[in-house]
Amino acid sequence: MDRTPQSALAHTWTFFRQWLKNPRGVAAISPSSRQLARQMMSELPNGARRVVELGGGTGVFTRALLDHGISPRDLLVLELNEELHQHLQRHFPQVQVACADARDLGAVARQHGFDESSPADAVVSGLGLLSMPRPTQQAILAAAFDCLQPEGRFVQFTYGPANPVNREVLDDLDLVARRGSFTWWNVPPATVYVYSRRVSRAIRPRSMR
Repeated sequence: MDRTPQSALAHTWTFFRQWLKNPRGVAAISPSSRQLARQMMSELPNGARRVVELGGGTGVFTRALLDHGISPRDLLVLELNEELHQHLQRHFPQVQVACADARDLGAVARQHGFDESSPADAVVSGLGLLSMPRPTQQAILAAAFDCLQPEGRFVQFTYGPANPVNREVLDDLDLVARRGSFTWWNVPPATVYVYSRRVSRAIRPRSMR
């Protein structure tokens, strides 16, 4: 992937053009910064190998995940915007990129080999959860944790300091949230949050014999 200043400007313009078309559907007016991408990568579980990315945008997190060591065949990226989806396919031809709604992640993940026998270690999200209604948040997080291994993490960024996920959603799905790092060098400034299951390991029933 070309990382020249001209390429970065092209990515920014591609993103901004989609924001102009649909301000409510695109969470920001510019792509995420490299510093934010590094902070998101630092929250991945140790030894993470298989990752799902929600809201791939122009590929800032996609590139960071590949640089982090995630193999293209073990990375699934969902992007609902058709132009951004095509952009990702052009720039990351070896990565599995699907044009799909994050609420349909369960079916999409199974189609791409992220099933119960080969779950994801983490889900990295660039979605604007903060602006979504509670039912949409719950559907996305439920679908994400269905394709995660028991100790998997959902890594999300948000603009501002507040937890973007509704407290009732966390309680209904039995999840815990942890506030991570904050960066001023993103436009606008962003905070990273990490979500995990309250009980990470299922307790196996003991034999009564």
